[in-house]
Amino acid sequence: MSRTVDVSIDTLTPNAPVEGDTVTVTGTMTNRGKRAITDATVNLRVGPRMDSRSEIDQVARRKGFRSDSDPQPLETPEIDVPRLDVGVSRDFRISVPVSKLGLDDEGGVYQLGVSVTGQTSDARYDRVLGIERTFLPYQPEPTDKRTQLTYLWPLMSSAHISADTAPDDQQTPVFQDDDLAAELRPGGRLDELVTLGQGLPVTWVIDPDLLASVDAMANGYRVKDGTGHTAGTEANRKLAERWLGMLEKAVQGRKVVALPFADPDLASLAHHGKAVPGSLEHLQSATELAGSTVETILHVQPATDFAWPVEGAVDPSIMSVATSAGARKVIARSDSIEDDDLSYTPTAARPLGGGTTAVVSDAELSTAFQGDMVRSENATLAVQEFLAQTLAITLEQPQDQRSVVVAPQRRPTVAQAQAMAAAVRGLAARRWTQPLDLVAAVAVKPDPDASTTVPRGSQYPKQLRESELPVQAFRDMKTTRDELDDFKVVLTDATRVVPPVGNAINREMSTSWRGRASAAAIYRVDVREVLQRLTKSVVLVDKSDLTLSGRSATIPVTVQNKLLQDVEGLVLRLSSSNKTRLKVDGEGSAELPITVRAGHSQSVKFPASANANGQVSMTAQLYTVDGTPYGAPMTFTVRVSEMTPTVMLVIAGGVLLLVLAGVRMYTQRKRLAARAAEAEAEAEAENRADVEAGIEAEAEHRAEAEAGTEAGVQVAAEPAGADAGTAGRAGHPSDPDADTGSESGDPSGPGEKVDR
Repeated sequence: MSRTVDVSIDTLTPNAPVEGDTVTVTGTMTNRGKRAITDATVNLRVGPRMDSRSEIDQVARRKGFRSDSDPQPLETPEIDVPRLDVGVSRDFRISVPVSKLGLDDEGGVYQLGVSVTGQTSDARYDRVLGIERTFLPYQPEPTDKRTQLTYLWPLMSSAHISADTAPDDQQTPVFQDDDLAAELRPGGRLDELVTLGQGLPVTWVIDPDLLASVDAMANGYRVKDGTGHTAGTEANRKLAERWLGMLEKAVQGRKVVALPFADPDLASLAHHGKAVPGSLEHLQSATELAGSTVETILHVQPATDFAWPVEGAVDPSIMSVATSAGARKVIARSDSIEDDDLSYTPTAARPLGGGTTAVVSDAELSTAFQGDMVRSENATLAVQEFLAQTLAITLEQPQDQRSVVVAPQRRPTVAQAQAMAAAVRGLAARRWTQPLDLVAAVAVKPDPDASTTVPRGSQYPKQLRESELPVQAFRDMKTTRDELDDFKVVLTDATRVVPPVGNAINREMSTSWRGRASAAAIYRVDVREVLQRLTKSVVLVDKSDLTLSGRSATIPVTVQNKLLQDVEGLVLRLSSSNKTRLKVDGEGSAELPITVRAGHSQSVKFPASANANGQVSMTAQLYTVDGTPYGAPMTFTVRVSEMTPTVMLVIAGGVLLLVLAGVRMYTQRKRLAARAAEAEAEAEAENRADVEAGIEAEAEHRAEAEAGTEAGVQVAAEPAGADAGTAGRAGHPSDPDADTGSESGDPSGPGEKVDR
């Protein structure tokens, strides 16, 4: 029945009153029952004084009204509630002077409760229907020995920067997402941590990777967008500048502790990473980078010799790993290094030997603000319990001053940070505590009775072990690191590649991956793909199969460099799978050094000699100067056709025959051309002769015709009986002895002369 009404205490002011103050409690009451409540009253119940921290724990866990342990209500003030219907809430406010609370003059921790007493229709009598308890630390005068309290103020985030950079002269970093900007905005988580932390007496515990990320954002950055990336906004750049300026002011005059870069998961490294060679080197590089990063950005000298395992849980292997990189002070927690035999809270510093000190934070104080602090009720109860516990610690051994360390969760929410700040401010009066920074806390004289026994590995919390990075994660890191080591030796400017990729490998080991196994695996793949894209920018150009004719020749192999810088220190080796058939530079293989300018290709020619015909598989491989293979090999086939003396003679004879045949063909063609010209000339001459013969025949024909006419005349003039033959011969012009007849006289009578 005492849970019928849900009572909430939303505020309690002042949270640590002194004499003369008035305590005011506000809250709400809600009827969670099935019947209306009538004739109810709201009362304040104070007491009794608690003498130990265990008593505080019991009261904090108690639910419902306990008549044997809950004090009687104060007579005044009292709030009357005539009726409270089902599901209805009602606010209340009660104020009472400290003098009316019945507190002892010596001070101490008191239980303070708000109860609702009333009736329901099924039970017509007064009874407590709901109660809520909290704590009232009351210390009117400062104690003689105030507890030295060290409160760590963690400033950390998850990994945001990828291994990639923009292809420009500034090497602009590329972010995985733009979520960091949301944390930096006014009211964002990181903004609230800096705003709340400035002015508080706390020790800032910072992950240098967060500073590097915000600094990169302030100087211009890009954000992944699908397969490419886009420029970050100017507004976000200004947010980053503003936040860094606020933080630099906040840490001035305060102690700053820099954890190894990216806050490596020491437990995962100890339990799984040690099985992978070279894993501890990541921790060493992260530790070396921490101090310079913080000093460069915040202009303060941080302490870098602290290690902080997840939730302060330690075992021998974790301690060994934590100190391997130079951290001699390990922040543990009291639920890991327990002090079961002590009735009080011992000093935090515990020397473990060998120069190593465990700084054991108080488990209850360190976990006071975990969980949901958004509801004002939860935050108020957490703050009051925190203050009560610190006062109880002081009163355990008031004659001895002790040092207590509070190490809260690494990444508190806004509401959790606000509650933490309220608790620290509640101690500002310094009536039972005084602030001490972490470095000074380590130097405090240790309690000789405090435990210095590190628990066995089997005692490590199962829940924490299940969320650790697996062995495969460290194998992936090693693979990426090895590829980076092979790649950087060929670069003329390794600073363009080694810092962004190396820092990304450190981020792969961050405690921020706890509970995000899939996201961690994706990030590791992304880092390796970025590196492989860079290494594949220096490649052997694929060759098609070659045919080698002759005893000797050169085989060219081309290397292409797509990087923005020259590469050197590479050796190109060409090997023959059958040196009996084909040798390279007189051996089975040959190698030549090579340097390739940025954005260019370089061909290397290897002398080769053939001894027999057939196919030979050739392999080209790049190596670094120390003989480590670089990139994938490239294979191609060479077809060999050997030229023997007999083959050469046959070929020479064939060539001679071809030449002679050509000469013969040329001569024949020339002769045929001459004959054709001669025949044409003969034909032309024959035609000319025919024409001339025709003309001559015609002339003869005419001559004969004329001669016939003349002969007729002469025949008629000759005497009868003359020889016809003789007459004919006398008249032929070809006969020189013939008489002409015109020159001889005939005495018998003169002849007739015809002029023609």
